Amino acid sequence: MFVFPFSVRATRRLALAAALVLVAAGTQAQVFGPGPRRPMRAAQAERLTQLDNARIAFFTTRLSLTQDQAQRFWPLYNEFIMRRRELNRTGRLLKREQIETLTDQQIRDNLTQTYATRQQELNLEKDYFDKFQRVLSLRQVAQLLAAERDFTKEVIRRVAGNPGPAPVGTE
Repeated sequence: MFVFPFSVRATRRLALAAALVLVAAGTQAQVFGPGPRRPMRAAQAERLTQLDNARIAFFTTRLSLTQDQAQRFWPLYNEFIMRRRELNRTGRLLKREQIETLTDQQIRDNLTQTYATRQQELNLEKDYFDKFQRVLSLRQVAQLLAAERDFTKEVIRRVAGNPGPAPVGTE
């Protein structure tokens, strides 16, 4: 069983941040929080670094990456995550507006932009599917998709305060 290198108590305080990071996770040269590029507190940055390290270990094990594959895969994956994070940030900004204060045309424009952003996310995933196949086997690419989902479930379960193994039949 995989053991995360951070305490359950610390992860509870990061529940929302962890969920957002897992949906659009990656490693950045500088550590910034969501929103208008404001620096994170050192403790948050440390926990996110630990989460990234746990993701690397989880994916590397799950995909059975060779050293050569890992050296080529992680920069590509981090690039993918950064681009996906930017699209997710755009989508979140679109959804924050209060519908009650918008005109019908503004609502239409907002929904059109939301669909365009979702299409861009799909296009990004398809593009990186091709790029990942240059580094990984087709089976490993399929395992990557499952590993992302399983890692997210595992962290959410642990953040919720249930650090034991996943119940049978939940995967």
